[in-house]
Amino acid sequence: MSKFSSWFSRFRSSSKYFYHSIRTFTNEPSTIHRTTWSKSLLPLALAVSAASFSHFNPSLCDAPDIRGASFGGKGSTQYVVKGSQKEFPQELLNELKAICQDNISVDYDERYIHGKPQNSFHKAVNIPDVIVYPRSEEEVSKIVKSCDNHKVPIVPYGGATSIEGHTLCPNGGVCIDMSLMKRVKALHVNDMDVVVEPGIGWMELNEYLEPYGLFFPLDPGPGASIGGMCATRCSGSLAVRYGTMRDNVISLKVVLANGEIMKTASRARKSAAGYDLTRLMIGSEGTLGIITEVTLRLQKIPQHSVVAMCNFPSVKEAADVAIATMMSGIQVSRVELLDEVQVKAINIANGKNFPEYPTLMFEFIGTEAYAREQTQIVRAIVSEHNGSDFVFAEEPEEKKELWKVRKEALWACFALEPNLEAMTTDVCVPLSHLADLISRSKNELDASPLVCTVIAHAGDGNFHTIILFDPTKEEQRREAERLNQFMVHAALSLEGTCTGEHGVGTGKMKYLEEELGVEALRTMKKIKSVLDPNNIMNPGKLIPPHVCF
Repeated sequence: MSKFSSWFSRFRSSSKYFYHSIRTFTNEPSTIHRTTWSKSLLPLALAVSAASFSHFNPSLCDAPDIRGASFGGKGSTQYVVKGSQKEFPQELLNELKAICQDNISVDYDERYIHGKPQNSFHKAVNIPDVIVYPRSEEEVSKIVKSCDNHKVPIVPYGGATSIEGHTLCPNGGVCIDMSLMKRVKALHVNDMDVVVEPGIGWMELNEYLEPYGLFFPLDPGPGASIGGMCATRCSGSLAVRYGTMRDNVISLKVVLANGEIMKTASRARKSAAGYDLTRLMIGSEGTLGIITEVTLRLQKIPQHSVVAMCNFPSVKEAADVAIATMMSGIQVSRVELLDEVQVKAINIANGKNFPEYPTLMFEFIGTEAYAREQTQIVRAIVSEHNGSDFVFAEEPEEKKELWKVRKEALWACFALEPNLEAMTTDVCVPLSHLADLISRSKNELDASPLVCTVIAHAGDGNFHTIILFDPTKEEQRREAERLNQFMVHAALSLEGTCTGEHGVGTGKMKYLEEELGVEALRTMKKIKSVLDPNNIMNPGKLIPPHVCF
C-alpha cells in the first residue's frame, strides 16, 4: 500500500471523531473554551505536510459544514459562514499577553464588533477568541509564530470597510487588529514615494502628504487602511487615471505563516529581479501573510482641476458617453456614473437638489488651460448623446463637496431605507461591453421589488449596484442574491470579472471557478499550502472549498 493510501485510510477512520466533536459557538460573553485545538482533527483544508510523502504533497478539499454543504462552493446561496470553535489554548493566551502586554482583549463586545463586518451583510456563526493590537513588525512576527505553533487561525483586521466577509472569524482564533501600526516611516519627496505601516488610512496619509505637494491617488471608501487596500487589491474612482493598488505599490514587508519576515522588492521604480512577490501578496486577502510595511508610489497634486456633471435620459446613454470620452484620448482622472435612484438617495441624505436622472461626473486635471479645453471637448461629446444640464465647478470647496457626496453614496442609500442592509455588486467588464451590461442590469433592477441603485467607475468598465434588502426575510435575501448572480454571470459571459475592486472574501468564492478555471484555483491552493501548511492565515477565504489537488 502506498504512503498516501495508508495515510488516507487512517485519516478517514479518525475523521469520525472530528465530525462528532464539532460544536457551534454560543456567543456567551464569558465563554471562550470549547473542544481543545490539540485534540480535534484539523480541518480538511489543511495541507498535508510534505514530510508525509516521498514525492508529492497532495491537499484534500476543504471540509463541508456539518450539514454537508460547503460554504462558498459552486451554487452556494448561504451568507452565514459555518465553522467550529474549539477551546483556546491557555498557553497561547499567556504567550500573546507576554508579547502584547496591555494591547490584548478578550472582552465579548470588542470581539463581537471585530467578528461582524460593519459594512457587509455577511456573517459567521463564530467570533474571534482574542483581539491583539501589535505595535511593531516584531510583535506581529511573534504573534504569528505562536499561533502557528498552536495551529490557531489568524484573521488580520484593518479599517473594517471591506464588504465581502474578509474579516469574518468562522473558526474563532486570533484577530490581529493593525490599527496601532500607522506610522509614516519615511518620505522620499524627490523619489515621489513613501514608506508606511499598514494601519494608516489613505485619507490620513494624504493629509500628511499635502504640504509636500504630493498625494496617494487611490481613493476607496472613507476609512480604508493601506494594509487592507493592499490585501484586497482595491482601487477607486481615480483608477481610470492612476491604476489600481497593484500599480501603485513598489514593495512590501510581509510576515509569513511561520513568523518569518519577507521583503518582496527593493525601492527601485522597476525591477526584473526574481518572482514578483509584491504582486503575489497584493490581493491575497491575508491568506498568505500579514503586511507590515508598504512602499507606495506617489503623484504630484494637479495644478488645476475641473469637475463637470451632466444628465441623460438613460444609463445606457450615460455609459455610451463615458466610453466615447475614453476613446477620444482625453486623459480624464475620474468618470463616475450614478443612476436616478442613487441621485435621489444623495439628495435625501445630503439635502441636495440634483436633477434625478442618470448622471455622469467627470474630473479633468492639468494646467488651467488644458483642464478647461478637456471640459469643452467632453461637453461636445455629451451634446451628441442626448446629454443635458452640463455644469462644471472650479472652486476648491465646491469640487470637494461634489466628490464627498459621491464617496458617501453607500451611506446615502440608507437614507432611502434606514432599516435594511446592502448587498453590493462589483462586476467589471471590458470597456466596450459596459453600456450593454449596465443597460441589461438596470432593466433587471427596475423590475425587482427591492430598492436598487447603480454606481459605476465608468471609465474602466467597473460598476456597482447597491441592493437594499431585509436579511431576516428569506424572499428578499434570495431576490438580492438572484440580482447579484444575474450581473455576475452576465459579466463573466462578456469576459469580465465578478469583482473589480472589492475582493473575494467569502462572498465571491463561488464564482471563481467559472471566471478563472479550476487549474488556476488549484495553483492558488498549492501556493497557499506551501506558504501556510497549517492553514492558519485567514482560512476559508478567497479559495473555494471544493478545489482539490
